[in-house]
Amino acid sequence: MTTFDLEPLVRPNIRRLVPYRCARDDYDQGILLDANENAIGPLAGGGDLNRYPDPRQDVLRRAIAHVRGCRLEQIFCGVGSDEAIDLLIRIFCVPGQDAIIITPPTYGMYKVAAHVNDVAVREWLLTPDFHLDLSNVPRPASGVPLLFLCSPNNPTGNALRREDMEQVIAEFPGIVVVDEAYIDFTDQGSFVADLDRFPNLVVLQTFSKSYGLAGIRLGLAFASEAIIDYMLRVKAPYNVNSLSAETALEALTETAALQSTIALILSERARVETALRALPAVRKVHPSDANFLLAVVDDAYRVYKTMADRGVVIRYRGDQPHCADGLRITIGTPDENDRMLTLLTEITA
Repeated sequence: MTTFDLEPLVRPNIRRLVPYRCARDDYDQGILLDANENAIGPLAGGGDLNRYPDPRQDVLRRAIAHVRGCRLEQIFCGVGSDEAIDLLIRIFCVPGQDAIIITPPTYGMYKVAAHVNDVAVREWLLTPDFHLDLSNVPRPASGVPLLFLCSPNNPTGNALRREDMEQVIAEFPGIVVVDEAYIDFTDQGSFVADLDRFPNLVVLQTFSKSYGLAGIRLGLAFASEAIIDYMLRVKAPYNVNSLSAETALEALTETAALQSTIALILSERARVETALRALPAVRKVHPSDANFLLAVVDDAYRVYKTMADRGVVIRYRGDQPHCADGLRITIGTPDENDRMLTLLTEITA
């Protein structure tokens, strides 16, 4: 992409939007009697929970910028990656008129968020081995401002080929969103390092996977300062709560624990994959760059239901394109993996 003009892609009403200005946008020090908070103090939790959190989360964004190697102004913090997905659709897609492109089989929330916003969905199927079909790249003239790529991909587990993604990002006439929820489980480098190279790029990440913090619902979007500025304008005033931000800040300092956790998951992934391949009922185990495996299993739906009824819950994905008889198995603790393999062996014998 040689030139890129963001403004024509932004909905006209969003370009004209005067965002809500909350109290903490102006002052955050002194005797704060401007936001109708309960100055007596919180009834539970302690600390400053009676005060609204930083609406922009600058302290957290600065810490993330240091870890991920980018600038604070290139980061948006949201309520999971799902908030970022929804905001991007609201900023760039005109309801009842525009469409997004997704690459099935892929993460289901792209389609759900589009439908919630009355935005159509066009599907660009991955190849049977779950890579981008460069022989059939969509080239919309207008009205399709967003293309979502998931890498490593959910539910298949594989990372898309980097050179394929770079070609698509460079040639697509709109915004390309690369969802990197599982990036810490692969050797493939993050596209966060390429934000200055690709002004039409948005990268999504999350604290839910490698950091083990799904419960705090904290997701990230990395993009140009112009795109992040629009996301900050459109978001709810205090979207990230103080407890989530404090927990994330603490997690960012636990570098050794993070690496240890990732190493254990990768080791267990290799062990589980070997065990699955040895089972006669398992016809294939797809290569994975994530914290799960997609296995093709005889009579997969029955196996899924029987295992769930007996206390081991995996995910049936056989209803997705190219995923017939597919079971997505998250890598658990060593004991959980042993119990899953024992039950799967028993059920499929």
